[in-house]
Amino acid sequence: MSDRQQLADSVSRPEASDVDSDGTGEASAPAPRRRRGRRIALIVLLVVALLAGGGVLAGGLYYRSVNSSIDRVDAFTEVPEESRPQVVTKGAMNIMILGSDSRDPENTGGSRSDTIILAHLPKDRSSAQLISIPRDTWTNVPRSRQGRGGRDAKINAAYAWGGVPLMVQTVERFTGVRIDHVAMVDFAGFKEIVDALGGINVDVEKSFTSIHPPFRTFSPGRQRMDGEAALDYSRQRKQFADGDFARIRHQQQVIRAILDKAASGGVLANPGRLNSFVKATSNAVAVDKSLSLLDLAMELRGLRSGNLTFVTCPVQGTGRVGGESVVFADRSRARTLFDAVSRDSVPDIVAAGK
Repeated sequence: MSDRQQLADSVSRPEASDVDSDGTGEASAPAPRRRRGRRIALIVLLVVALLAGGGVLAGGLYYRSVNSSIDRVDAFTEVPEESRPQVVTKGAMNIMILGSDSRDPENTGGSRSDTIILAHLPKDRSSAQLISIPRDTWTNVPRSRQGRGGRDAKINAAYAWGGVPLMVQTVERFTGVRIDHVAMVDFAGFKEIVDALGGINVDVEKSFTSIHPPFRTFSPGRQRMDGEAALDYSRQRKQFADGDFARIRHQQQVIRAILDKAASGGVLANPGRLNSFVKATSNAVAVDKSLSLLDLAMELRGLRSGNLTFVTCPVQGTGRVGGESVVFADRSRARTLFDAVSRDSVPDIVAAGK
């Protein structure tokens, strides 16, 4: 079974162990047997900017096969319209990126290492702002139609309690921003994407050794990474004082490096590499039912890494609630940031994220 098929199986029903592993204290109902790969992972600009930036969809190349290969998920049917934020600026677009690493060596009990990104595409489509929300952010999770949630918890508990629709509700309540689309990628499939590009270049901030076999050492400075090395680099957090925030930074670096490489002429000029890249990307991704990749790619065909801004939701720090280690958002600064997103004010988004 392909990563894409595993991802499709995961969309409708999370694993029971996901809730317990997040420390939410509630057990999920037993789920039918399914292949591993249940949650979803990071890189969603790969569907948007990276294909568009590489000119693949913009030129119509492989569009039919790519479009038919991408799985669709019902993200909004169960979201009560009366509870949703209003559209403040018409023409801007906000995409919720959900993800996790289905084959992370640390996930021995079926748990998943979540990534949540709100990607804002301004009305003029001249740039993109990617706002990372730490997975352990403590917030209110609305009650799902199945009666789960309805209390404060880590933000990623919403997926285990109510799937994609409850994640939409929770992120909308936390940010006050209306989500237009949802995109998901199995982060483990990202290795094939990097290899299809022929590797990427990443600037390593400091020397450290991976805690996962083969325990590779990353030296400071610019390094060439293949898919295995890039995936390993993106998983590391325990060697850094700021833990999961370092992992977020590393993932942001890798997204930027992938976009740079995908937009390069060398990929477009090599039919074999281009074909491998398109196949790897389409196999790893799922999007909501109404997202048109062709239309979006056409709008974003000029996007490059220099037009991207990476922001992390402002936080006060970390602490404990009961037996859980959590992240406390800086509510005042976060409100300023997400208000700027709603108003489509790119300078204010950048300033609020500093």
